[in-house]
Amino acid sequence: MEIDRAVGESSDRRLQTKYRNAVYVIQRAFALYEFEQVAFSFNGGKDSTVLLHLLRAGYYLHKGKSECFQGNLSDSMLNCPIRTIYFESPSAFPEINSFTYETATVYNLQLETIRLDFKSGLEALLREKPTKAIFLGTRIGDPNAVGQEQFSPSSIGWPPFMRVNPILDWSYRDVWAFILTCKVKYCSLYDQGYTSIGSIYDTVPNALLSIVDSSSTTEIFKPAYMLSDGRSERAGRMKKLPLKCDTACLNNGVTNVSQSGSFIASIIVVGDEILFGTAEDKLSAVLCKKLNAIGWQVTRMTVVQNDIDCVAAQVEQQKSTNYMVFLLGGLGPMHSDVSLAGVAKAFGVRLAPDEEFEEYLRLLIGKHCTGDRNEMALLPEGITELMQHSKLPVPLVETAQTISKLCLEFPDIYIGCQRKSRVGPLVITFVGKDKTRIELAAEKLSNSFPAGAFSGGDCG
Repeated sequence: MEIDRAVGESSDRRLQTKYRNAVYVIQRAFALYEFEQVAFSFNGGKDSTVLLHLLRAGYYLHKGKSECFQGNLSDSMLNCPIRTIYFESPSAFPEINSFTYETATVYNLQLETIRLDFKSGLEALLREKPTKAIFLGTRIGDPNAVGQEQFSPSSIGWPPFMRVNPILDWSYRDVWAFILTCKVKYCSLYDQGYTSIGSIYDTVPNALLSIVDSSSTTEIFKPAYMLSDGRSERAGRMKKLPLKCDTACLNNGVTNVSQSGSFIASIIVVGDEILFGTAEDKLSAVLCKKLNAIGWQVTRMTVVQNDIDCVAAQVEQQKSTNYMVFLLGGLGPMHSDVSLAGVAKAFGVRLAPDEEFEEYLRLLIGKHCTGDRNEMALLPEGITELMQHSKLPVPLVETAQTISKLCLEFPDIYIGCQRKSRVGPLVITFVGKDKTRIELAAEKLSNSFPAGAFSGGDCG
């Protein structure tokens, strides 16, 4: 089978591991359910294209391989004639429609076109034919992936079926590595700079793939697989703004913005050191000035302690009344860094590792990265989009392990840390009632990091 052979001959060990795991999930599903009781949701996009060929490989390995040795292998076994569902939308790109129908013909898919919304279409589908499981091309970064596993029952209020997600842990890079390695055909829009395709109303080519060509009158884009950072996959998905604004564009280069159409924002600052009075919050004032300069209105600024529940409560309260909430402080692998966990709790999701972000951190940290897992790469699952800017490097705290151990050794002392500037030294603050204990803790930390800057410990 050409897919299995292409991956097997590849030198990409990561792809081989992802492939084996995905095919195992598929084979497991075929073993659990009768072939007539499973379906495949195909939408013509890159993820479902990958899943189609994984299904072909999984079906071959599950059933066709043994038949092959007996000389009974048919074309249907190579193509996996699975019942396929396509939700056709009037706002879909014509290229997506044509690619879907062409693919169904080439691989003998039993295509059923549904022209209803997803939930109503599934209800009608399950009424007509018993369907116990549906293969989906969901990946962990997708908005609808929150809380899902490789086998996940449908949500409450939806028709009952098992969602099977073979490529749940695949990254953008994994998807294109598979497509290019196996040389399978994909929708032509991806060659025009589209990296994530929705409807014709909310999808444009990814600006990060734009090619500057002064001789051309039309904008040219590199193909999707040339995107170097998969975290920007959805950069071409335009977001509809809930509030109207009088300005044509809101960005840092715009002046004279009308206040009548301003957006509403709030700021949450996380930090015991601010509540203790040992550090001053200067960033919020700068942020307020920047936001007001571009037409935003900051209506609330709150300081909360380093506590997951406190952060979650504030995020939950403010996210429903503001267009944007800015969360400052408490980010990173320190013992007191609880912001991301608080955000995850507010949205009812878990913290999950982001492979591409972890790989980026590993390149950024270099020799300072230890172990197989970077705690900073744990992000709220399914709701996080990471954006890049040359002037916004990821904040890294290399003293995390040492300070965490120190907190266990001195549980009676609050140990906080911050930087007064982006390139300034790390400032460690000790707060406690026993001055001798504070001096001992400071001495131990100073011996570990002699170049560090430490503030005087407060007794209170």
